[in-house]
Amino acid sequence: MSSLPRLLALSLLAALLLPTPLAAQEPTPVGRWETIDDETGASRSIVTIWEEDGKLFGKIESLFRQPGEDPDPVCDRCEGDRKDQPIIGMTILWDLRRDGDEYSGGHILDPNNGRIYRFRVAVEEDGMKLKVRGFIGFSLLGRTQYWHRVE
Repeated sequence: MSSLPRLLALSLLAALLLPTPLAAQEPTPVGRWETIDDETGASRSIVTIWEEDGKLFGKIESLFRQPGEDPDPVCDRCEGDRKDQPIIGMTILWDLRRDGDEYSGGHILDPNNGRIYRFRVAVEEDGMKLKVRGFIGFSLLGRTQYWHRVE
């Protein structure tokens, strides 16, 4: 066997035996998500989630507004630095860390009431759905929303 076919055969064998980084990766919450109101089922916003130093953060990229609603609302019920700041562009989730199959340990802000909750998320349906569970104290005392990935 000449050296070129042998080299090609070895390269093909190595490519088949070595896992590719993309194939080994599990879906993560990183990306753009359409938030869905858990009471009405209506689309509420687009949230962008990114990773920084092993933690996940997210901000509101845009809002779906109904006729008569303020197109550029501020968080008038928020406290501290977020008080009366525009909701669009606001960081609403922070310090979320991977915990097995879920991500937890972070906080999420509900700009409608200004409250900050502990929360956790799980990626479902091959990375196309995000289960978001916000709670005070125990996870049993909270509410769940399902967000949909935006391509």
